[in-house]
Amino acid sequence: MEFSQQTPQSPEIRLSKISRTKRCTDIVGTLQHMQKVIGARHFAVLRLVGQGVPSARRLSCTYSSWAANAGTEARLIVEAYGEALIAHLDVSTLPVFWEGRDATCAVQSPDLLSFMKCLPDRCLATSGLAFPVRLGSNGNGYVVFMADHLEVASDTVLDMHMRAGQLMLDLLAADEKRIQPAEALNEREIACLQMAGDGCISEAIADKLGLSVHTVNAYLGTATTKLDAVNRIQAIAKAIRMGYIR
Repeated sequence: MEFSQQTPQSPEIRLSKISRTKRCTDIVGTLQHMQKVIGARHFAVLRLVGQGVPSARRLSCTYSSWAANAGTEARLIVEAYGEALIAHLDVSTLPVFWEGRDATCAVQSPDLLSFMKCLPDRCLATSGLAFPVRLGSNGNGYVVFMADHLEVASDTVLDMHMRAGQLMLDLLAADEKRIQPAEALNEREIACLQMAGDGCISEAIADKLGLSVHTVNAYLGTATTKLDAVNRIQAIAKAIRMGYIR
């Protein structure tokens, strides 16, 4: 695996400021685009399942380009690096890479290596580049790309890591909407949350929407309950993560 310096031809990826709930086809399309930019043969999304001590947690493959061989290929990665990947995710979000059995693979960018974690080499047939994403108590994991030979510019590594974070955020938002499909926010609740998130107090929201302060507080309270939040601040944070507001 080779990492080159930034070049004028390096692709530029810009993230949106809001995470919208994505369909499965949107997620796969994003992964395929990232795969093409990186020049990888395969991709996989490994999400952390379980809570508590490392022995109670595992990485589960939720998306991949392996088709019928997904179970086998994912198991090979988890058997080779699963424990190391989970341990790394607990302490760092630096990208991770490993070299495949092809002895010609080499890392040639020392400045980039100081900001990456190298796992023991030659455990798998292909080289891999994994972007860890830590979102909180849920939705953590890795977006992984594999090939016989990977040559990625430094700026592309940074761009792809940001894109990986956005993708994992989209997956978490989709999970949360599936959990409570009947608890969708209505337009008034969304409007009140948006203004509250912008820093408006209830009186200002009431004035702008032509409502009473009591009604505004009722909308905010209902939205907080629907989002299973403990307070208004957490409700705003969840609404942003789920794509309801900016």
